[in-house]
Amino acid sequence: MALLRIAPFRHLLSHLRFLMTIRSQEGIYRGLILFRLSPSVTAIKNERFTERENLKAVYRQIYVMESTCPHLGADMSHADIEEYDSGAVAVSKILRRYDFDLRTGKSETGLHTCTYHVEVNADPLDNLDTVYVETPKVGTNWRLVELRPCFCSLPLSEFADPPPLKNTASLPVTSSSIESMEEAVVPTTDVPTTLMQWAVLILNTPNPILKVQRTRHAVQLFRTGKLASIGHKSPNAPRPPDTPLRDAQYERNTVDPVKMKSRKSRAVMLHALANIEQWAIDLAWDIMARFGPKHPDLPPAFFSDFTKMALDESKHFTLLTSRLAATSPTTPYGSLPVHAALWESAAVTANSLRARLAIIHLVHEARGLDVNPGTIERFRKAGDDESIKAMEIIHADEVTHVTAGHRWFTWICENNGNVDPIKTFREEVRNGWRGDIKGPFNADDREKAGLSKEFYENLRGEMDNQPSRKPIASESIEARFMFSTIP
Repeated sequence: MALLRIAPFRHLLSHLRFLMTIRSQEGIYRGLILFRLSPSVTAIKNERFTERENLKAVYRQIYVMESTCPHLGADMSHADIEEYDSGAVAVSKILRRYDFDLRTGKSETGLHTCTYHVEVNADPLDNLDTVYVETPKVGTNWRLVELRPCFCSLPLSEFADPPPLKNTASLPVTSSSIESMEEAVVPTTDVPTTLMQWAVLILNTPNPILKVQRTRHAVQLFRTGKLASIGHKSPNAPRPPDTPLRDAQYERNTVDPVKMKSRKSRAVMLHALANIEQWAIDLAWDIMARFGPKHPDLPPAFFSDFTKMALDESKHFTLLTSRLAATSPTTPYGSLPVHAALWESAAVTANSLRARLAIIHLVHEARGLDVNPGTIERFRKAGDDESIKAMEIIHADEVTHVTAGHRWFTWICENNGNVDPIKTFREEVRNGWRGDIKGPFNADDREKAGLSKEFYENLRGEMDNQPSRKPIASESIEARFMFSTIP
């Protein structure tokens, strides 16, 4: 039986549940959830046993199973755990009649989900007690690509406090960067009941702070099973806007990104990065709203991945706008020139999920992996430790976003005639990008996300000029700012 190293046991004491994504050498993905039923060693400590024997009793309370219910793909991350003398079962919070034994995966309904054997052994390198999990029977050379805590409610502590609106009026800026919010997070009329309805509402929300708050609320409803459905299979699913709405002040400040290349102050950098994250929130919701109804066979795991992405991008936006407010109080978000170059790529790929995944998530976001370390180093030279912390959080999240892009790009390649993902990606880039895919490349993080060098080396976009299309820059916009000098 092959075992996959997960983490030292002591690193799993912070939470009782962890979501994991693993990938095989063949590009097969599996989403798993780890349950740790014993809250502490002292909870079951028996004085007749040695400390080691008590630890082993704790280790036997670790379970791993598939993260989605085999019936309708319901999310199991918020399942209720019911313990009995003979063991424990996970009961789907969305589909209450489905329960699964954590040891065997069997359900009284006759369904069966995959569970995985867990061992805790001493790591040969540091001798720490480390959790290992049985690998799936299909695929070879499995590796862990994501391990994150599962929260019963959204981790609000991870969100920086946004700059207070009440202070902007007193700043020596003629117009506020963010128009005051006049809408509630949950609309008073036409309250969304499906994920697709929330997605379109958020895309049509111009105020960025309200956009963040609605994202957090919608993801919480989705994760806890409080929505009627995803809604992508409904013939009445709402249509997303061609371009997400923006505040009037933001629209007045939108310029050609080429005109912003020479702007290099730290405030400009943070403002530019926040702008990218605001568009990234919309891109996460748009891929669900635009392509969900076109691909009714998309499994719930797709929407789990991209709601997580929307939530991450919201977190990034608040981290960056908070740093902007702290670094330059007279430069509120929206008061500097901004660009919409990311949405130009979204417009070009609006008719193809495969193209959208390739260009946005495996070109733009992958380029972010290349340039983030340089940005962090420049903040380090400027002595800005808080911005370093923010960028390190952002970078770690972006690795998982590229992983999600790779996962669903390979999925759609498999479902579109089992075409070769590498050849297909290179074809999509040639058709939907202009100019070279430029290095230097962060090969380690790209490989962790699933992108081997065969995907991106010696690759050039050859998209023709068309009157109906705006040209896309030959490098992602992130790179233009992240390699600037920070005074």
